Amino acid sequence: MANDVRDLPASHDGLYRFLGGSPLAVAFRLILLSILVGVVLAAIGFDPWNIIHSIRLLFQRLWDLGFDAVNWLWRYFLLGAVIVIPVWFLSRLFGAPRGR
Repeated sequence: MANDVRDLPASHDGLYRFLGGSPLAVAFRLILLSILVGVVLAAIGFDPWNIIHSIRLLFQRLWDLGFDAVNWLWRYFLLGAVIVIPVWFLSRLFGAPRGR
């Protein structure tokens, strides 16, 4: 078939596929994500100029918290479970039967 025409990929299709979109859009998303992650890391005490020291300090603070962190987590769990478990149970008990 001499008249068969094949669609050849454009030269930038490989780049778009590799990046996951247009380079400008990907750069914009990476910048926003970097700022968001930077805010979160700053909130937990990371310093971009001394990252190794910041990681060590984070683990030291977690170690120093000890069982206070477990107690804190347990109290929040119980507080939420007082509401979540009965609502879940009632929704399962009075919910519409689901056919299989």
